[in-house]
Amino acid sequence: MNSLYFYHLFFFLVYYTYASFNRSDSKLYFDRPQWGDSWGEYFGTSTTFIDFLSWPFINVLGFNYEMMMVLFSWFGYVGFVYAYMFFRENIPIKIKVFKNFDLLILTLFLPNMHFWTASLGKGAPIFLGLMMFAYAIKNPKSKLITLILGSALIYFIRPHVFLFVAVGTVLGYMTGKEKISFTRKLLIYIGMIGGLIMVQDQILGVAGLEDSENLVSDFENFSEGRSQKLDNAGSGVSMDSYPLPLKFFTFWYRPLFFDAPGVLGLIVSAENLIYLLLSLKIFKKDFISFLKKSPISVKMSLVVFFLSSFAMTFIMSNLGIIMRQKSMVMYFLFFVIYYYLAQKKYDKVMKLKRRKKALEEMKLRESVVS
Repeated sequence: MNSLYFYHLFFFLVYYTYASFNRSDSKLYFDRPQWGDSWGEYFGTSTTFIDFLSWPFINVLGFNYEMMMVLFSWFGYVGFVYAYMFFRENIPIKIKVFKNFDLLILTLFLPNMHFWTASLGKGAPIFLGLMMFAYAIKNPKSKLITLILGSALIYFIRPHVFLFVAVGTVLGYMTGKEKISFTRKLLIYIGMIGGLIMVQDQILGVAGLEDSENLVSDFENFSEGRSQKLDNAGSGVSMDSYPLPLKFFTFWYRPLFFDAPGVLGLIVSAENLIYLLLSLKIFKKDFISFLKKSPISVKMSLVVFFLSSFAMTFIMSNLGIIMRQKSMVMYFLFFVIYYYLAQKKYDKVMKLKRRKKALEEMKLRESVVS
């Protein structure tokens, strides 16, 4: 974790250097909290909430731009700490991939994840919220404060992502292999479903659909307009005519080397190749049977990953935006891959132990007979 801290700090310096010579939203995130007179006027969801988080640091404690960048970069690092605990508490088995690479270490040190969580903006705190939630949901009673803080960060920064997380959690608790008391399940259902009902207008308001009478039609119009707008923002890919599987592939694994936008795109392409190779490891016949028997954390992660991907594929047609947005959800896929490989390793070890024990018992019987 010490190495990870300095690694993340390096990406803060990379992003800060990049922002010094290029247009960056981080500068606007620093300027905007200084325009208002009171902290309360910034309380809200989405971009407004980032201004709300920043306001006391800038206007009361006197943080300058560099200090705010460091602060939010630290938020991102804490997110990786929670990611580590989320993985390690659920999967104590170490897995090697590509012959010599520890899978957990590899996923924690992926550069694109650090680049977009090392600056002032939405990336760091939303990643922190997601990892806090994922870490706490296994034992919500003992980690209630962490769960509440994580949920609040997700909801206030990206209400629609909170929807995906809530649905994933409910489905996970409904279908997970763990034996959970009815009271605990009921509390989770009431908490998540009740919370969604309370904040449904804010979630729909992200797409301007809070007063919609036809959600499907209005969402299609919103996604088409959003896609065209992003397509005109540079490094665009025309995804409107893509079939759904190709949209997913574009969101998860592009840019690849043939369509990489600039030097950053080449680095991300190498990382996307790793994503692709890791994903191929679950394209096995036994993955479906594994999924049926998998615990809450696996099913929740898979649902959150697919729902988020499904929504974003309809509104993202700009590779630069895609590179940033998917950093929120890829760790949920990595968790599923990791758990699947760990389960296979565990089953193999247990099979060898049973075989060894059977051989020992057979030898013992033969010695007694002789």
